[in-house]
Amino acid sequence: MSNKNQNNLKIFFIKLIAITFSIIVIINATYNLILADKLENFNKILQLNQKENIESVKNKIRSEIQSGIEKDNLFNEQDKILLYKFYKKIKKEFDEIEK
Repeated sequence: MSNKNQNNLKIFFIKLIAITFSIIVIINATYNLILADKLENFNKILQLNQKENIESVKNKIRSEIQSGIEKDNLFNEQDKILLYKFYKKIKKEFDEIEK
């Protein structure tokens, strides 16, 4: 009976180690596939005080503006309506300040 309990205990620990190892591998893969890219971009934003990062952001903004200029329409119809309503609201608030 004692030998059987020892065998069951060995099997239990082998399964426990295998499950723990597989959980670690899954967490590591999830981190590398999903979170690492997002954290890298977040770190770039936080390090905007470094000259090369500032230049990188400037160049990215310039390229996005240039690609937007080359398009026929910058906004779709829903965005145009939303921005127009937002503009009207801001204009109304600024008019109230002047009074």
